[in-house]
Amino acid sequence: MTLPQRQPRRRQVLQGGLALAALGAPALLRAQAGPKIRIGYWPVAAGLPFYAAVELGYFKEAGLDVEPLRFAGAQQVMEAMLAGRADGSSNGTGSGNLGVGEIASPGLFKIIATNPSNARYVLDQFLVAKDSPYKTIADLKGKRVASGPGIQNKTLALTVLERAGAPGTTVVELPIGQHVAALAAGQVDGVYTLEPTGTIGRLNGTTRMLEAGVIAKYILGDANAPWHGGSATLTTEFIKKNPELTRKYIAAYTKGIQLVRTQPAQARQYLKGYTAIEGPLTGEVPLASYMLYNEFKPADVAAFQKFFDLFTEKGVFEKKLSVESLLYKG
Repeated sequence: MTLPQRQPRRRQVLQGGLALAALGAPALLRAQAGPKIRIGYWPVAAGLPFYAAVELGYFKEAGLDVEPLRFAGAQQVMEAMLAGRADGSSNGTGSGNLGVGEIASPGLFKIIATNPSNARYVLDQFLVAKDSPYKTIADLKGKRVASGPGIQNKTLALTVLERAGAPGTTVVELPIGQHVAALAAGQVDGVYTLEPTGTIGRLNGTTRMLEAGVIAKYILGDANAPWHGGSATLTTEFIKKNPELTRKYIAAYTKGIQLVRTQPAQARQYLKGYTAIEGPLTGEVPLASYMLYNEFKPADVAAFQKFFDLFTEKGVFEKKLSVESLLYKG
């Protein structure tokens, strides 16, 4: 994978200053204006706390200028962070993709929250066409199977297929927004996907779920184990340069998480515009759980580490990556 080069920060600052000067911005305004905080997101349901925090003005109330940046896949979010074009990621951004970036540029980011999912808090699942003959994941052996884009999705899909009785099955990467249509058109026989895809397919009558919580079951060995598949992060560069803004950002982001935890019905509406779910359908999407950096217990770190160790075992990570070292310390 060829990764974009990080643009020198000094050049960015100079360019920003020239732009302000050209607009005739007063010196006082330039001194008081805080930097724009650019957060990359992948349009999956797990990003809900971030979407809600933006739409409800939690960041603005904290005096922050947060710009959501939509990307087609988690890998693109990570590459934007590497290139200095994004200052962090929202929940739902693949932790494995972020790990690849950390290995490429050690010290790239810190995790402020994850979105653990399992059989109870559904995010990951295998889907097939509604009228297909397949009853189990094992039935997909040798069939046409798709996953979302990026190394995390493909690696996990291949591993689940292998451990669920369908080894050797080829997996192709396909944008998550095309999964339901691909199944309905018979282009693929099954997909490893993330919500809201399953809800969309179920409600329009074209797909059905073979099994949910597959990563917890087949990778972690316990259907109720927390799979920390997505992470909200800030780059270490941003944290070091903006410690006060970092604290304010995390506090506002935490408000978004607390809203999802305590008032999920109110929060769900903010899936609209950020994911493929619209209108009343937002009330049907199952929600992931959320865990802040300061809520991790040793068992949670161990489950997260087991997930990362799979990527080392499969050669996706060039070396072992310590989850503990990636958690924001506050």
